[in-house]
Amino acid sequence: MSETKIMEHGCKYAHASVGKIASFEGKQFMKDAVGLTSCEMSFGTLPTGAAVPFFHSHMADEEVYVILSGEGRFQVDDEVFAIAEGSVVRVSTGCDRNLKCTSAAPMVYICIQAKENSLENCTMTDAVVTERENRL
Repeated sequence: MSETKIMEHGCKYAHASVGKIASFEGKQFMKDAVGLTSCEMSFGTLPTGAAVPFFHSHMADEEVYVILSGEGRFQVDDEVFAIAEGSVVRVSTGCDRNLKCTSAAPMVYICIQAKENSLENCTMTDAVVTERENRL
């Protein structure tokens, strides 16, 4: 199991790392590591031939899976489809889901869980362009 390293934090930000994605192993939830208040996010890996050991569904939260490397199969209820690096899968509440790695290399993915139908504003409808000295 990979371990999250807390890098820095301030009163308005937190920075953590799971390390190099190419060598990441296991499952790591980020809510507590960076103090998430609007969603849960996790990094996960599946070795060749492995699937998540259980199906699950959520009552209030949708999930978004972002496949970073590898390929496999994804099942939602009784529907099965191929996934690969670059795939993004959204799964609604009230349905079973699971995924399996079928590639020779492990599958690495991010899963984001947030309350379904809660997004009110995003991108520039929720942003304000500000003036600040650039210290980068």
